[in-house]
Amino acid sequence: MTDRPLTLMAVHAHPDDEATGTGGVLARYAAEGIRTVLVTCTDGGCGDGPGGVKPGDAGHDPAAVVLMRRQELEASCEVLKVSDLETLDYADSGMMGWPSNKAPGAFWQTPVEEGAARLAELMRHYQPDVVVTYDENGFYGHPDHIQAHRITMAALEMTELTPKVYWTTMPRSMMRRFGEIMREFNEDMPEPDPAEAAAMAEIGLPDDEIFTWVDTTPFSGQKFDALAAHASQGENIFFLKMGKEKFGELMGVETFVRVKDATGAAVPENDLFAGLR
Repeated sequence: MTDRPLTLMAVHAHPDDEATGTGGVLARYAAEGIRTVLVTCTDGGCGDGPGGVKPGDAGHDPAAVVLMRRQELEASCEVLKVSDLETLDYADSGMMGWPSNKAPGAFWQTPVEEGAARLAELMRHYQPDVVVTYDENGFYGHPDHIQAHRITMAALEMTELTPKVYWTTMPRSMMRRFGEIMREFNEDMPEPDPAEAAAMAEIGLPDDEIFTWVDTTPFSGQKFDALAAHASQGENIFFLKMGKEKFGELMGVETFVRVKDATGAAVPENDLFAGLR
């Protein structure tokens, strides 16, 4: 036994990702007295600027966007009661195929070993019992999400730590429900072309392949408010358009794939800390 607190570390790519994929577990475990550590890898500079101005358009000031998004990130962490925020501050790479993918200092251009070494130092400092990040495809193919996955798994190899390791995912049934709700809120939304529809159908996992379902229903209001703290990105955060009640109905469970475990905890499980307490 040790006096060191149980610790959750979530490794995310951008400001606002912490709320979308793990806002519920961050809030829940903070309320249970677990130390929650958020590592945000990029500065979010490829996000929308004030008034929704897009990257590359006149009036988009990446430096101003970075400052604004850092303030929003800190506000989100306050809502979720995150214990410790660590930022690696790599330049946001933008979506796959954008010119910013190749910009000097972009996270996508950073050698995995370099990013992993920095993250490994944080892991040694915080000694997380549970680490959460994305799968090999960054859940939906974003280069910074893929890179966050790569440096996380490499960092774990650099340390002698043996935390439970999870990748965020979403059940296909929920993805279908999202599609239905998006059409409800956007009656004029065109049908996706077949290739796009096929790609969307591959996001997430079949329900019966997911063995970690964590109920965060009591914390869905905090998760909504954390997303809302990222006000500059509101145009891109569809979930906010649902309203808090509908959001709570749909987003009350967060799902994960368990990829490393030294506890022998049985699956299915409903607690990332099963076997640790």
